[in-house]
Amino acid sequence: MKRSILCILAFSLFSLCGCADRAKQAYERGVSASQSGDFDAAIAEFTEVIRLDPKHADAYNGLGHARLHKGEFDEAIANYTKAIELDPKNADAYINRGIAYRHKGDRDKALADYNEAIRLNPNFDKPYYNRGNAYRHKGDFDKAIADYTETLRLNPKYAKAYSNRGGAYRHKGDFDKALADYSEAIRLDPKLAVAYCGRGNAYQEKAEYAKAIADYGEAIRLNPKLARAYYHRGTAYDKTGEKAKAEEDFAQAKKLGYKPK
Repeated sequence: MKRSILCILAFSLFSLCGCADRAKQAYERGVSASQSGDFDAAIAEFTEVIRLDPKHADAYNGLGHARLHKGEFDEAIANYTKAIELDPKNADAYINRGIAYRHKGDRDKALADYNEAIRLNPNFDKPYYNRGNAYRHKGDFDKAIADYTETLRLNPKYAKAYSNRGGAYRHKGDFDKALADYSEAIRLDPKLAVAYCGRGNAYQEKAEYAKAIADYGEAIRLNPKLARAYYHRGTAYDKTGEKAKAEEDFAQAKKLGYKPK
């Protein structure tokens, strides 16, 4: 009898270890697929992890990340919420859910999630950066600048934070500070197309059209699908009297789906 019980316990332990190993392997495959941009494969792998281990908070977070990138915001929010339920101290899950809420246009819920992430980990740069984005989209540029500045205090090499703070300064009309931030973003990440586009906008605001056109051109070289770079280069060409080039850029921007605000 004792021998039978021991055999059953040993088999159960072996099965649990086997499940844990398979869950770990599936999770690693999910992370790899997500990093390579194969979000359908990532969803399949993270779903398998959850089947093997229904309390795997990181798998729910990974599943939410994949769905977020596929534009499935409601599903992503549900996955992040489950990750938070399983691990209430998971600052990443709050940040990611906040990003999903922002994409849905619910900035207040996004801000609430970023605030909670900051409460959980006040020395983490990502929630300040994302809260800055939320404030910038709300038009609260002073708060956005404060959050980007805190992001850069925590992570001085965060190129996108410089670029976005430059955008906030530009919207406030402080074009020199905007140019300085865009230039620093480009120094840190010479392939950051949006920083060239933003700097082009700042140059255009200062009526430095040749510099603006050069920056838009570099933005387009780095990202040929950046529709707004074509549109803004078109406006610069229009202002310099190069009507044919302007019309060509406007047409390309429209073809890529750009809608002027």
